[in-house]
Amino acid sequence: MPPADTLAALVRLPSVNPMGRTDLPADILYEHRVTAYLEGRLRDLGVAVERQTVRPGRDNLVAVYDPPDTPPFTTVFECHQDTVPVDAMTVDPFAARIENGRLYGRGACDVKGGAAVMLAAFERLVRERPAGSARAVLAYTVDEEHTFLGVQELVKRGLKADYAVVAEPTLLNIVTAHKGVVRWVAEASGRACHSSRPDNGVNAVYRMARLVSAVERYAAKLQARPPHPTLGPRTTSVGRIAGGVSPNTVPDVCRIDIDRRLLPGETAEGAAADLDAFLKADPAVDFPFALTQAHAACPPLDPARSGELAARLGAAINAVVGRHEVHAVPYGTDASTLSGGGIPAVVFGPGDIAQAHTKDEWIDLAQLDPAADILFRFACAK
Repeated sequence: MPPADTLAALVRLPSVNPMGRTDLPADILYEHRVTAYLEGRLRDLGVAVERQTVRPGRDNLVAVYDPPDTPPFTTVFECHQDTVPVDAMTVDPFAARIENGRLYGRGACDVKGGAAVMLAAFERLVRERPAGSARAVLAYTVDEEHTFLGVQELVKRGLKADYAVVAEPTLLNIVTAHKGVVRWVAEASGRACHSSRPDNGVNAVYRMARLVSAVERYAAKLQARPPHPTLGPRTTSVGRIAGGVSPNTVPDVCRIDIDRRLLPGETAEGAAADLDAFLKADPAVDFPFALTQAHAACPPLDPARSGELAARLGAAINAVVGRHEVHAVPYGTDASTLSGGGIPAVVFGPGDIAQAHTKDEWIDLAQLDPAADILFRFACAK
């Protein structure tokens, strides 16, 4: 099946990650529809397929191609199955409409286009079994868009390989470095009372307002620190706030979600300690608060270990499209977790990150066939 047809089939199967929300319709949530489709395609190839249960109803898929002779290397092709929610989209998120060489829909760019081309390259390896080809592990993971649980499960189960190529929209270029991300929940407590006598209580929202302003001052301090030569500055931001139960009740608790982007050499633990110390030293934060890490961090991707991989993949790109760029990006991917697990990793795929998560998400279909050919050639390069 051509990659464009596979992509259309995948976009028509909702795999929305609720990302902690409880207000989304159940019939579009989670990856199980995509998992079942991909498993069927892989079983039709006659290869062994492993399901790795990460959470109930949320499974990684892992399939292996073993070449006809001793492989020169083992490579992982890794791609996530989930998408972000579909709020405020101006196109039908699951129609897979094609117009002017573009396919529209949620996940078309991020990252079902990548899923389709990885499947096409893997299917070609299995069917042609070229002499001198690499051993290829195809892994479709869950929960990349929120807490990275799928790729963490892969590493936890002892995945071994010489290289990993992680699908994300890169315009057929290579990403060798990116920032990491850690997220915290900060909570300020107060004392509830009736709003007709607010002096009888302690307003947790007022307290949190002062803490939010302190986080803004901390963000400015981070920006002033020396930046990474390719990734730029450290950043932090408050992405969500929640507090109170009714307009006539002084709230006794308020929470915020804080996002922090990490540079190579930084750790989630060190970043948390730095923020906590800053907030406790700020004179406006004269009340107790709790700072709790929301989930396991996505570490930064350091380019130091991926030089040989980037050169091999770059040669395959040049053979198909003539040229490529190697660069860094500010967002996080599964590549850094694989790299941290001992597998040199880069990011590669069709599509432009500018279209990811947008209200009219789309992908240029002309990039799909070249991307699949590039991955096949990479796996065949001795």
